[in-house]
Amino acid sequence: MESEDDEIDYSLSVEDDFYSGDFSYCSDDADDYYSDEDNDYGLLEEDDDDDRNAVVSRRPQLSYTVLKEADIKQHQEDDISKVSTVLSISRVDAAILLRYYKWSVSKVHEEWFADEEEVRQSVGLLEGPVAQVSNARELTCGICFESLPCDNITSAACGHPFCFSCWRGYISTTINEGPGCLSLRCPDPSCNAAVGQDMIDKLATCEEKQKYSRYLLRSYIEDNKKTKWCPAPGCDYAVDFVVGGGNFDVSCICSHSFCWNCTEEAHRPVDCDTVAKWILKNSAESENMNWILANSKPCPKCKRPIEKNQGCMHMTCTPPCKFDFCWLCLSAWAEHGERTGGFYACNRYEAAKQEGVYDEAEKGKKWQRTPWRNTPIIMNAGQAINCQDKRRLQI
Repeated sequence: MESEDDEIDYSLSVEDDFYSGDFSYCSDDADDYYSDEDNDYGLLEEDDDDDRNAVVSRRPQLSYTVLKEADIKQHQEDDISKVSTVLSISRVDAAILLRYYKWSVSKVHEEWFADEEEVRQSVGLLEGPVAQVSNARELTCGICFESLPCDNITSAACGHPFCFSCWRGYISTTINEGPGCLSLRCPDPSCNAAVGQDMIDKLATCEEKQKYSRYLLRSYIEDNKKTKWCPAPGCDYAVDFVVGGGNFDVSCICSHSFCWNCTEEAHRPVDCDTVAKWILKNSAESENMNWILANSKPCPKCKRPIEKNQGCMHMTCTPPCKFDFCWLCLSAWAEHGERTGGFYACNRYEAAKQEGVYDEAEKGKKWQRTPWRNTPIIMNAGQAINCQDKRRLQI
């Protein structure tokens, strides 16, 4: 956790906001949305008794689609093609735009047609070189400062010249550091020009190209609000979910059933809040987690727990989140200033506290410190069931 203060980022994944009491719940409707034993959801069949041409729906269609790797690639390529065609830009630029806007085609179109110049500046898509292009036979590399023939010099759309060797080192280091290579920029510190996959294909090794492609494919699922990976160990399938169906239970091709909302095992009709609390208490690390949840606050955007030990109220979450917020009210820092109390107070928080807005959060913290007397009995029962399951697998 980085901020204008000193704080600790535990980088742990916890269920959404125990503090505010704002949870998304699974539907508790008594009627099942679908049957796990049937594989023909949403199929249409002819009515043999009346009209041969009439079709009727046998049952509601599933609210999700399980995607294999080939399906993910096809969806990704289709989205890139849509943006490239509508905006009349290259596929490389279309991929950069989609990555920036978390693979939302509608968001790309909306922002682009609202203010193309602002989008280009934010994303790093330049319409032409910003550096002066020399007609000399030799150019000086901006990293190693060696004068080399123009054939050994290349640049991004900005025109800043760097030799092949320095480019390869720069690209190789970034790819090996992780998915951050998908947001690669020109090596010039003052330049924001994006470096697309065309430069990767031109300068990276085969192994590095494969890594980059894997990162790009995974980003389509991990950055997209409508898709998630199946949480089963070793499963490479993803799920495309239609939000608003009310039923969050998902059954993957690998036979693992889970809740889309919290990614825990399917637990309908129990809501995600109750399941999260039970898992926390049933965990071997429950005491550590209790301390973290009782003495920290979650980032309003990525939900990672943060402990603040000194300094002002302006917080900045660590990359890739980088969300700026107020420690007291957890609202965006852009909405704060001298009129809201400056750096060391928050009038919004005090007003909301007087109205009882944070009462549920305080109850949540008290709950974290309250032991469950019957937990050992229930835990022993759960452990016994797990042992039985393991024995069945061994047999």
